[in-house]
Amino acid sequence: MTPLLDIAGLTLDYRTRSGTVRVLDNVSLSVAPGEVLGIVGESGAGKSSLAMAIMGRLAGNARLTGGTIRLGTDDLAAQTARAMRRIRGRRIGMVFQNPATSLNPTLTLGRQIVEVLVRHRGLTAGAAWREAASWLERVELRHAAELMRRYPHEASGGEKQRVAIASAFAPQPELVLFDEPTTALDVITGARVLDLFRRLRAETGVAGLYISHDLGLVARVADRVAVMQRGRIIESELPRRIFAMPAQDYTRRLVDAVPRPQNRLVQDEPASAELLCAEAISVSYGRRRLFRSRSAKGISGLGFSIREGEILGVVGESGSGKSTLARALAGLVARSGEIRLEGVPVTRMGRDYRRAVQIVFQHPDSSLNPRQRVCDLLARPLCLYGGSTGDIPDLLRQVNLPPEYASRWPHQLSGGEKQRVAIARAFAARPRLVICDEITASLDASVQAVTIALLLELRRRYGTAYLFITHDLNLVRQIAHRLLVMRHGTLVDQIAIGTLGTGREHEYTRQLMAASPTPVGEETRT
Repeated sequence: MTPLLDIAGLTLDYRTRSGTVRVLDNVSLSVAPGEVLGIVGESGAGKSSLAMAIMGRLAGNARLTGGTIRLGTDDLAAQTARAMRRIRGRRIGMVFQNPATSLNPTLTLGRQIVEVLVRHRGLTAGAAWREAASWLERVELRHAAELMRRYPHEASGGEKQRVAIASAFAPQPELVLFDEPTTALDVITGARVLDLFRRLRAETGVAGLYISHDLGLVARVADRVAVMQRGRIIESELPRRIFAMPAQDYTRRLVDAVPRPQNRLVQDEPASAELLCAEAISVSYGRRRLFRSRSAKGISGLGFSIREGEILGVVGESGSGKSTLARALAGLVARSGEIRLEGVPVTRMGRDYRRAVQIVFQHPDSSLNPRQRVCDLLARPLCLYGGSTGDIPDLLRQVNLPPEYASRWPHQLSGGEKQRVAIARAFAARPRLVICDEITASLDASVQAVTIALLLELRRRYGTAYLFITHDLNLVRQIAHRLLVMRHGTLVDQIAIGTLGTGREHEYTRQLMAASPTPVGEETRT
């Protein structure tokens, strides 16, 4: 079959202050009409650069130094900017990782789809409005007429991603590029988005290029999978074959890094002594609108305890209150209810409490000050909690970073390295409890595995307890002793990991387990 997309010998360089960096090296691949090709690889492998090259949206310092990109009979690399604007959206659609940044915050959701339809299908404004509403219903959004008039900030993450998918499919393109479309979503919403993509693909016959670092998800949607490493395609095969019998060591490492619940990484039991107890914890967020104000519940009436050295997992959909709980325990939001640390009521979250309870956030890009070097980031907690700057080299070594990284700026580090600096900063206080708020969500499987191994080693060394918040139920089942399940700001389940799957769990917990991607090589694709 003649390929719809045919890339041959594509080579791409970025010009930087430190020299030329090659990000795509002689890449060749093809996608047949109606086929979905999965692209997997670690961060920095060149996956997103490949997508941007296809779309003709490369940065100003990018240079295509060789190869061709053909869509049907058209060479995309040879098109003018004006010609690419006609192709982009009309013949090639794209769904980005974060809909919050891909949607225009100043336009209503309906207006954004209408503009696409007017531009690429030549519809009148009235016809485009009706077609846009029809597409919102087609992507399973309720109350489409009302949603059309909302702005992006008035929609949930899952709703925004469905709007982005509707915008990509509405012009009836031949090819849709998906760049990590479910990474920012919880497991249930992500599963629904995947189901939606499969249905739209069956209805429209569109071809797809599905980019992800989640091998389990790719195995569920792709007809073939290509593995990228440092800008090269190193192997390409059917999903089941490439994951069950990888030909390359690199692919084997990616497959081995995928979390599998049966491969427990923590075998011990925590001490019986109670470290922290929370009773009736509630947080309300005030909303002020002109002359009146109202409050909305963030979390309500939560009660649980954490034992010394215990790893307590927290799961639930986006908006369930997981991060609000983390901030309440860290003293970052006002809350009601009682917290006891080692049996002593915490009336004021002063220096002693903050030393004992530290937090590591999801995005180190926003939690690390970009104007401070690593040494400055680590020096502050050391000075606050009785250490000295002479401890910085040891702090870096214990998170597997060389001491010379102390002089680097955050932007000079990879995502995994920045997260290790954030972990080192938390452990500078020698805490009793570390709250990990989605700290592996943006990391690929291999970097995630390294981060988890680091946390477990620090726990072994210091006896630290963790409150581990995540969307990844497979991962938390590998490391946690017990699980808290949250929904709509309340706790619906508290259960020991070993009893999951025995019928003792809440119905909602079973829904989360069913929505979690089956580990690679163990699923049956239909």
